[in-house]
Amino acid sequence: MTSQRVVIVGAGQAGFQVAASLRGKKFDGSVVILGEEPALPYQRPPLSKGYIKGEASESSMLLRPAEFYVQNDVAVRISSHVTAIDRTAKAVVLADRERVPYDSLVLATGARVRPLPVPGATLAGVVYVRTLADAMTLKPLMKTATNVVVIGGGFIGLECAAVARTLGREVVVLEAMERLMARVVSPVLSSYYLDLHRGRGVDVRLGTAVTAIEGDGEKLNAVRCADGTVLPADLVVVGIGILPNEELAKEAGLTCDRGIVVDALLRTQDPDIYAIGDCAAFPHPMARGLVRLESVQNAIDQGKTVADAIMGDAKPYAAVPWFWSDQYDVKLQIVGLTQGYDDTVTAGDPAENKFAVLYFRDGALIGVDSVNKATDHMACRKLFGAGKSVTLAQAREPGFELRKAM
Repeated sequence: MTSQRVVIVGAGQAGFQVAASLRGKKFDGSVVILGEEPALPYQRPPLSKGYIKGEASESSMLLRPAEFYVQNDVAVRISSHVTAIDRTAKAVVLADRERVPYDSLVLATGARVRPLPVPGATLAGVVYVRTLADAMTLKPLMKTATNVVVIGGGFIGLECAAVARTLGREVVVLEAMERLMARVVSPVLSSYYLDLHRGRGVDVRLGTAVTAIEGDGEKLNAVRCADGTVLPADLVVVGIGILPNEELAKEAGLTCDRGIVVDALLRTQDPDIYAIGDCAAFPHPMARGLVRLESVQNAIDQGKTVADAIMGDAKPYAAVPWFWSDQYDVKLQIVGLTQGYDDTVTAGDPAENKFAVLYFRDGALIGVDSVNKATDHMACRKLFGAGKSVTLAQAREPGFELRKAM
């Protein structure tokens, strides 16, 4: 195995995990990480929360210090832009035309922010939160801003709104849909988070589209909405979704469908090329069709799965999906894949800030969203991990407790 060379395109959580797992399993070949950003692999979740508030630093967010890569003989090449994959010669081509050969190639290219498609979106003071560079731009602006407008009522937008409000800023959240986080949570959760943010003084406006960012010269000063409303702003944070970085794979002739398509072993149709993390569209036992997940857990578990495959111990990827979001002092924890649910049961009282929403499809439990209720979160992870479930009828029985369902 000594002659094997593994090249990982992408220095995020997923790419890092492949390298770390390979060395942890005593892989003795060459491991190269090609990262486009000018930084060692780092955690992304603190970017929209702890880093902006000053509770996390650039160094504390590193997944490992520089010494780790030296000690484990992992070559991390930062600021390396891969422009092409030569599948015939089994090499990737960099922007300076250097060719890096591989035996196994792992595409952990991640995703990029969906740009705001309105006039004025490139004015100074309009920021996104995806990379460390984004957060480094946002942090000082958040300290000096008076009026913050957040465009997008998803996880990133609401987390940034919570931070801005905690820092004492006037905050308006504009969401084009009729409820918050509509694509990922039930109306019960949407209503709870609407009340949570409004209760903290955030002006949340639903069903409100943005038509322009207005400014004086190069700096923004207002946001114009489709209903004619003009909101004063000296900082705009955009969080309207992300797009998978699939172009490199597509240009190499690999199948893509809202992500780089892989099989249950996370392989593309080229058996020497894998795709993992935010860029990968994969089958999952809990999903109907292909799914693409944007989570730390998914990145870590898929990195481990690919490392096993490279080491000759390939196993289908079937880890139970879970996610989280911290807003103010409220922790939302999600287990499972709830798309296509047809019924829900709420356990607990949202007014007490401690409850769970159980999602069902065809009478079977497919996911749980818990708010400040870690016991239900862990119970559901154990339940799904054991291949078990509960029925809608069971959940509706008086005194039902998820933690007792194991």
